[in-house]
Amino acid sequence: MTEETNETNAAPEAEPEAPQPMQFQIVLASGSPRRAQLLQDAGVKFTVRKPSAPVDETLDADQLMDPIEAAKKLAEQKAGAVVQEMLADQAVGNFIVIGADTMVVKDGEVFGKPRGFDDGMRMLKALADSTHEVITAVSLWMIAAPTQQDVSLAYRTLADMSRVTFKPLTDEEIAAYLRKGESFDKAGAYAIQGEGAALVDRYDGAYDTIVGLPVERLLREFPDLKG
Repeated sequence: MTEETNETNAAPEAEPEAPQPMQFQIVLASGSPRRAQLLQDAGVKFTVRKPSAPVDETLDADQLMDPIEAAKKLAEQKAGAVVQEMLADQAVGNFIVIGADTMVVKDGEVFGKPRGFDDGMRMLKALADSTHEVITAVSLWMIAAPTQQDVSLAYRTLADMSRVTFKPLTDEEIAAYLRKGESFDKAGAYAIQGEGAALVDRYDGAYDTIVGLPVERLLREFPDLKG
């Protein structure tokens, strides 16, 4: 007898397709040219959308006792204001909205944006020949909105700190710097990325934190920012 064997050549099973990473549109909730430049230099593609109304940055005495938490709160408010406007506009898609706030702190005192020349003089005289902290808080909000009715939100807020030591400065040197005009929209009344670099003896920590956005850390912790 001859033994017959029936063999069937089954087609190999197709491997399941790997899930595609979610693509996000990046929105910078700030009109700061220096923050935009930091993102651009890092190769991040983004659009700028400032809140339509200024965010109230008033902090009470209790909040000022913890500058890190205060900066985080303001960053959340700035990003959250843009998120609310996008939801009101019924935006559809996946978005990461970035809000940030920078504070200069010395001996527990918060130095915000100077109210004028005299206030700038006061701040820079206090910072001269000493070390202060620069805190930049960043709040990232993720919006997943496949449709106008199906929307989910998540956010995370972090803070990064660097230390800056100023050179000894005379009143004439401070006044000459203030007359350059770059101080008045900057926390602490100086811009390390501009003419204010001449005031600085040294710094410890991340340079981009001092400028206003810790991009290197953000890209390390949120790789989705670069797609």
